[in-house]
Amino acid sequence: MGDWNSVQLKVLSEVLGWVAFVAWSISFYPQAILNFRRKSVVGLNFDFIVLNLTKHSSYLIYNVVLFFSKTVQAQYRHKFGSNQMIPVAANDVAFSIHAVILTAFTLFQIFIYERKNQRFSKTSLGIVSAVWISAAVCVFVAIHRHSWLWLTSVFSTIQVTMTVIKYIPQAFMNFRRKSTDGFSIGNILLDLLGGLTNYGQMAVQSVDQKSWVNFYGNIGKTLLSLVSIFFDILFIIQHYVLYPENKRALPITQSEIKETTEFDSKDTAKF
Repeated sequence: MGDWNSVQLKVLSEVLGWVAFVAWSISFYPQAILNFRRKSVVGLNFDFIVLNLTKHSSYLIYNVVLFFSKTVQAQYRHKFGSNQMIPVAANDVAFSIHAVILTAFTLFQIFIYERKNQRFSKTSLGIVSAVWISAAVCVFVAIHRHSWLWLTSVFSTIQVTMTVIKYIPQAFMNFRRKSTDGFSIGNILLDLLGGLTNYGQMAVQSVDQKSWVNFYGNIGKTLLSLVSIFFDILFIIQHYVLYPENKRALPITQSEIKETTEFDSKDTAKF
């Protein structure tokens, strides 16, 4: 990474980065604990979890490659300037590893706890399959052209796209059930804290470097923060303003599954 101009800003950036890491890391536990206590995943949208796992897996690849690969770092500095800091810190790598593990664990809970008639949608499974097939094709292209920085940007784009898509099924499920029962608000509150402090870390780095390339040079991380904050606020409004009394929702019906759990309301898929 490049040299800091201000020691104070460097310390502030590190503090913000690790606060984001801790908040985001802890945010995975309330949902897992809620599932364990209820011995049920009813109310937790399955598409949200499978899309989230794809998102965090692609984000892990992006962070690990950009943080450890000297070749990719050289291509980044060649494109954005030799004095620019690499926009991935150690806490980003640590967070990604932890996120993949905890999201995979939550996915495992879906298979072992009560789920009633909730299912994964064929659409979400199709999206995930298409994403990884496309990523494999991009790997072959990158090998041929030695475009490693471009390849990392592909994974960054995947994680941003998944961030946007993954929240939608859960938001619609809450809307249709008129309840957030089964979906942990603790997860959302911690995620919001992580998003705000992560965005603050990027701003501090930009102020120190007197350049905003840290934002547009790492557009994935920038959009990740903004999109996450938007949906976190939406879920908070659903939980505390729209449906504060509906802690125990009506049972999910098959028609609701077709309209909320699936992107495509025409068909469902049992796992």
